[in-house]
Amino acid sequence: MSRQETTRPNDFIRAIVADDMKTNKWGGRVVTRFPPEPNGYLHIGHAKAFCLSFAIAAENAGVCHLRFDDTNPTTEEEEYVDAIQEDIRWLGCDWGDHLYYASDYFEQMYAYGEQLIEAGHAYVCDLTAEQTREYRGTLREPGKDSPYRNRSVEENLDLFGRMGNGEFPDGSRTLKAKIDMASPNLNMRDPVMYRIIHAHHHRQGDAWCIYPMYDWAHGLEDSIEGVTHSLCSLEFENHRPLYDWFLEKLGVHHPQQIEFARFNLTHTVMSKRKLRRLVEEGQVSGWDDPRMPTLRGLRRRGYTPEAIRQCLQRVGMAKFPGTTDIALLEHCLRQDLNKHSPRVMAVLRPLKMVITNYPEGQVEQLEAVNNPEDPSAGTRIVPFSREIYIEGDDFMEEPPKKFYRLAPGREVRLRYAYFVTCTDVVKDEDGQIVELHCTYDPATRGGDAPDGRKVKATLHWVSAKDSLPAEVRLYEHLFACEDPDDVEEGADFTANLNPHSLEVLSGCRVEPWLAGARPGYRCQFERLGYFCVDPDSTDAKLIFNRTVTLKDTWARIQKRQQQQKKK
Repeated sequence: MSRQETTRPNDFIRAIVADDMKTNKWGGRVVTRFPPEPNGYLHIGHAKAFCLSFAIAAENAGVCHLRFDDTNPTTEEEEYVDAIQEDIRWLGCDWGDHLYYASDYFEQMYAYGEQLIEAGHAYVCDLTAEQTREYRGTLREPGKDSPYRNRSVEENLDLFGRMGNGEFPDGSRTLKAKIDMASPNLNMRDPVMYRIIHAHHHRQGDAWCIYPMYDWAHGLEDSIEGVTHSLCSLEFENHRPLYDWFLEKLGVHHPQQIEFARFNLTHTVMSKRKLRRLVEEGQVSGWDDPRMPTLRGLRRRGYTPEAIRQCLQRVGMAKFPGTTDIALLEHCLRQDLNKHSPRVMAVLRPLKMVITNYPEGQVEQLEAVNNPEDPSAGTRIVPFSREIYIEGDDFMEEPPKKFYRLAPGREVRLRYAYFVTCTDVVKDEDGQIVELHCTYDPATRGGDAPDGRKVKATLHWVSAKDSLPAEVRLYEHLFACEDPDDVEEGADFTANLNPHSLEVLSGCRVEPWLAGARPGYRCQFERLGYFCVDPDSTDAKLIFNRTVTLKDTWARIQKRQQQQKKK
């Protein structure tokens, strides 16, 4: 990873691993894994999981496996396999030669299924999916045994073999574990191990027509690969007794499963099902929409891997669910972008300024600092001429109190250039301001006035003749409230979508220095925020996404918390 964090986090998971290393529990080995299902794109919640697993392995001279849990051919595609690998690499993680697929173990898992049948711990059931749900019972009421639960070993082996040979239609039979239909843990009430699906698999083709359920495959995959520490989010805690039961009945390698709280953010959702709805219903432009919490969306918006990792490290590992204020993620992003992003000038809502006493046809090349936080970034040249554009919001004809920017008769500084004074306002027939006339003081180039007079505002600008046209997309939170699921009865999370989450500005102008900027290029528009060149951008049309504003909400939150503690 580039620009790695210098401090190593300390949490309950690392304490467990450290103790295991001390006691030589696994013979000095640390093997972790990240097992995504290739049925969608990764989001920042997944990033917490895989960054943890890769970090734990790296910190203990171990290895982390990337394993695709491809056990459902109806939802999985090679596109997702490629995208997941790309996203993991983008965040700085590397699995080396340890790339695996659950489908590589189908033969072994099938043999394990036969082993449980022979031991009397599994049976073929003819109940439909609906009947299976009815027989399962509820949290308050025990389930009841399937009428097929006591089939002989011979009959179960025969039926299981015929299931695998494709003799039965989809949904007609399943292989179930024979555990306890009265268990208080619903996962232990004879769970399904195999179901019949006649579908083409992205790697196995048509070789199989029965596929393992996730709960059956999950622990076996870890066992087959020799995983030592199986790190999972909290929703798998109630499934752990089932994984343990399978592994103990089979008498195979038994990894240690450790659960941690998922990463949740305010103003967004992490459910893959809900994110899919947003895409399919056209609420966003796609999985890489910059408002989405997917890694592809964050990358397109201009987020850096370093900022995401720093945020995840600061949140740390917890045993109990919680939600992180998105302001923390934005704070980490600003910190990283501030150090590494070049500064440029751009005008989003241009207002033309004519400097009446500046020589016509003259163009000056002014020197501008690329990044005051990084002297090695050097300087650039900005052209200055008689006609420039300033930000429309930087002028008011009748300014209120504490508005210190440009107004009739008022003097301000133009960044890197001169002091200018507004002398006249030009309006169209509708009374809208279309042009300002100003005069400049030649003695103030790039600095203060020789006579010591001061101004209260410095404005950014671009040359009207030399600046480049651009489109700018201003993004806000996708959801208007912190908890998108906080809705009235009868509504769902989409009721909280922010109708102002995207504003597209055409007619913007940017410095000529940005000519040729490629997709992914990040910079700070002075006084406006951090921006990134969008993949839709072309040589003929630059398109920028606002990554984050300059305002730091998290810093104010921390200051308020510190003040409250002092009180």
